[in-house]
Amino acid sequence: MTIGSFFIRASRALTTHPFSSNFLLLCTISGGGVVALSESESQSEAERPIVEDHEPRKKKVVVLGTGWAATSFLKGLDASLYDVQVVSPRNYFAFTPLLPSVTCGTVEARSIVEPVRNIIKKSKGEIKFWEAECVKIDAAGKKVFCRSNIEKLVGSGEFSLDYDFLVVSVGAQVNTFNTPGVKENCHFLKDVEDAQKIRLSVIDCLEKAVLPSQSEEEQRSNLHFVIVGGGPTGVEFAAELHDFIQEDLIKLYPTVKDKVKITLIQSGDHILNMFDERISLFAEQKFTRDGIEVQTGCRVLSVNDKEITMKVKSTGVVSSVPHGLVIWSTGISTLPVIKDFMEEIGQTKRHVLATDEWLRVNGCEDVFAIGDCSSIKQRKIMDDILDIFKAADKDNSGTLTIEEFKEVMDDIILRYPQVEYYLQKKHILDLRVLWNDAEGNERKEIDIEGLKLALSVADSQVKTLPATAQVAAQQGAYLASCFNRNDECKDHPEGPRRFTESGHHRFLPFRYKHFGQFAPLGGEQAAAELPGDWVSIGHSTQWLWYSVYASKQVSWRTRYLVVSDWTRRFVFGRDSSRV
Repeated sequence: MTIGSFFIRASRALTTHPFSSNFLLLCTISGGGVVALSESESQSEAERPIVEDHEPRKKKVVVLGTGWAATSFLKGLDASLYDVQVVSPRNYFAFTPLLPSVTCGTVEARSIVEPVRNIIKKSKGEIKFWEAECVKIDAAGKKVFCRSNIEKLVGSGEFSLDYDFLVVSVGAQVNTFNTPGVKENCHFLKDVEDAQKIRLSVIDCLEKAVLPSQSEEEQRSNLHFVIVGGGPTGVEFAAELHDFIQEDLIKLYPTVKDKVKITLIQSGDHILNMFDERISLFAEQKFTRDGIEVQTGCRVLSVNDKEITMKVKSTGVVSSVPHGLVIWSTGISTLPVIKDFMEEIGQTKRHVLATDEWLRVNGCEDVFAIGDCSSIKQRKIMDDILDIFKAADKDNSGTLTIEEFKEVMDDIILRYPQVEYYLQKKHILDLRVLWNDAEGNERKEIDIEGLKLALSVADSQVKTLPATAQVAAQQGAYLASCFNRNDECKDHPEGPRRFTESGHHRFLPFRYKHFGQFAPLGGEQAAAELPGDWVSIGHSTQWLWYSVYASKQVSWRTRYLVVSDWTRRFVFGRDSSRV
């Protein structure tokens, strides 16, 4: 067949083909030319409708911080639903409850940290991370301004990020109470860098004390370790330091055996005053047996490079004692960037950011705060009692029947957690008990004053949650769940009834569930306060502490490293090298 006859037949075939309007035939000829045959389009390109396939823009979520709250939020968030960016001056997450162990070499610093990029790469969608510090939050413009802390950076390290939702979880700083000399002469125990500095300083104190030029008085001064603050961090560090000295350092520095002194200063009447009284008493007695001096009811007035001055509150006596090392662990205060933000949104009279029960910052619709930088401002029942009564009184009779009371109580318990806490504390299982009068007699109806009397006692159970890792982690997980189900709950709200408005809240309010708390006391003994008012003290509790803290590690890598460090310490002891 000739080439010409081929094209004629092909042309006839194309005109009868059902898809001939879009058919294009290309044939290569041996001479290198290309011959194209196409049926003319029935519709010109200009007349074709343009079909755009654009996905809807994802909402921008900016997360500030990589601590307990932020990490828990990022691990639980479905990042495929949002455009997520994380800003933090630290590119790692640290398991802070083990920081006292790092100060003495029981656990190595790298064993308790996990790179943030390792965590976010396991998420469902893409999460961007920027190692920088947030210096300003512009709530009105929905923008955050950041600055890199990397030294010798080529180009500008300052940038800004727009957001649709902002999650503030920057943590807090150590509270010095403006005590003179604290910032210059004390060590803090807030992050991994602090723990590493303390470890080096402890070794330095021992090395200085054994120098031949040191007098006995100078030796005792260098070997006097002072811990200010009798909370869990201060107590655990005192216990770790005592074990480090008695089990490892005394063998290496035998000449200082009787000259080492550890003093724990507490402004309150007891150490561990947030624990059960039995635990506080046991800790004080054990420290006394171990030779750790516990001074309660004392307030530190000033600290210099050689002495610490304190005042006994009961007698007013002021004394100064020499020290080799001072650890300051007396609570937390707000970071400067949060203080500026609070001024911007009108929260100047508070110490931390105030949020509602859904962790939304009061006064900012699209800003959420979790962790140590915030506190939930729980709404009281008495603030809404008139609206509650109106919602319950369906027939507008001015009184409530027992059926109307029961119907509204489910929403009250969901909306106001203090009611549930009160019922649990009083072991009330039947809500009709609240319905009874002062003599315990059941009433047929109650008016507004009767409802106030029934519910006002619950407001006494309003409590501020402690600034702990447990609270922060639960807040992060809760907020991530809300973000994941935002669209679903918008159409089908799951929260309690709105008493001041119509409809229901989109989500259930945040509820903290306490799983207990530990206090390692040294000598392979620990104390634990467990749910249900259970108290456990002794060696078995220490092994429970090991198992719980191993299981709570953020990754299998850190879990393996921490358990390996504990094993190494049992076999070889702690390392005293100055590295």
